Amino acid sequence: MILIADGGSTKCNWCQLDEARNRVYFNTEGYNPDFMDTAAIAASLAQHLPDTLPREQVREVHFYGAGVSSAQKAEVIAAALRQVFPRAKARVTEDLLAAARALLGRKPGFAAILGTGTNSCLYDGKKITYNVDSLGYFLGDEGSGSFFGKRLLRDYLRGLLPDGLQEIFRDTYALGSRNDILDQLYNQPLPNRYLAGFAKFAYDHNNVSYCRDIVLEGFEAFFHNLVLHYPRFQEHSFNCVGSVGYNFRDVLTQVARGHGMEVGKIIRSPIDDLVTFHEQE
Repeated sequence: MILIADGGSTKCNWCQLDEARNRVYFNTEGYNPDFMDTAAIAASLAQHLPDTLPREQVREVHFYGAGVSSAQKAEVIAAALRQVFPRAKARVTEDLLAAARALLGRKPGFAAILGTGTNSCLYDGKKITYNVDSLGYFLGDEGSGSFFGKRLLRDYLRGLLPDGLQEIFRDTYALGSRNDILDQLYNQPLPNRYLAGFAKFAYDHNNVSYCRDIVLEGFEAFFHNLVLHYPRFQEHSFNCVGSVGYNFRDVLTQVARGHGMEVGKIIRSPIDDLVTFHEQE
C-alpha cells in the first residue's frame, strides 16, 4: 500500500492506493515546514489520519509539500512521516512538482499553483527546469489567497472597504480589535493561513466592483512579477492548480489571454491526476 499526499499550507489531500489500485481519499490540515516542525507535524498526523488507515501496511509515502524548498525542509516532513509510518519509505518533494505532474503528466510545459501561496515553473516532463521565486507571503505570493487576504485586511483596518463591506467583513470573520488582528499576524502560528482565510470574501462578494478589481489586480501582479519573466512564456499554455486559481478562473483566463498565453488546465486539486501519474510508473 502506498500513500500519495498533496500538501498545501492550509490543507493536505491524501489518497490511499492499494495493490488492486483501489483509491481511498481523505484530508488533513496542511504541513508547511516553514511554519511547523517535525514534532508538530507528527502530532497532527497522529490526530487527524483516519482510524481506518492501516499504518503498519503502508510501504511508501509520496508527499508533495508547500515550503519544501531544500533537503533540510524535506527532512522536517520526512522525519514526521517515518514516525507515523514506521515501515514506510518517505519520499518528500515540493508541491510544485505535484502541480506539474498533475497538469502536464510527462509532457513539457508551464505549471502554476494559486492557492494559499503562489508558485510556478517550467517543466520538461521529468523535472522542474526553471522557477521564478514567489518569495512567500511577506514579499510576494502575488495572486494567492494570502495576497488577496492581506489586501482585504489592510483596507479593512484603514476603513477603506466600500459599499457597506466594512461591517460585513467585520461580522463575517468576528474580527476583534486592531491589536487582536496584529497579534494574530505577528505572534501566532500560521499567519499565511490566517491571511488566506479572508480570500473567500472576494469570491462571495464578486458582484461588488471592489472585489472584482482586487482579483484582477492580483492576477495582473502575478503575471507581471512572475509569469512574464519566464523565457518564451507565450509558447506555453497556462496551466494551474489551486483553489484561488480555480474559483477565479474566469478572471485568470482573461488575464492569461491578455498576456498572449492560451489556457490549458485549471483545476482545484492535483490529487486525482497525481495518483494517476503514480499508477503509470
